[in-house]
Amino acid sequence: MKDFADRLSAFEDLSCSVVGISPDSPETHKKFAEKLGLDYPLLSDPDHEFIEACGFWAAKKMYGKEYMGVERSTLLIDPKGKAARVFRKVKVAGHAGNVLLALEELKG
Repeated sequence: MKDFADRLSAFEDLSCSVVGISPDSPETHKKFAEKLGLDYPLLSDPDHEFIEACGFWAAKKMYGKEYMGVERSTLLIDPKGKAARVFRKVKVAGHAGNVLLALEELKG
């Protein structure tokens, strides 16, 4: 998220808005955004309606225990509101740069 914040002007240059979404509360998001210096909106989806509709609510495993949680993903939505590209199970390092490359490819 910090990498997206650091590259926000590059996304804006490509006419792309950056938004984060998770089941966390708006209060938690506010504290998190202040801590990391995020200048883009963080949306709260406590019932995971959007997250589940995108298929990002998935079974996860930690220390041998299985649970349901948010699969770290990125969704690029085109100006008509359609999914242009989906990045699933993303790794943090280099991801914002990969998304910028995909945006440049989509812009042609």
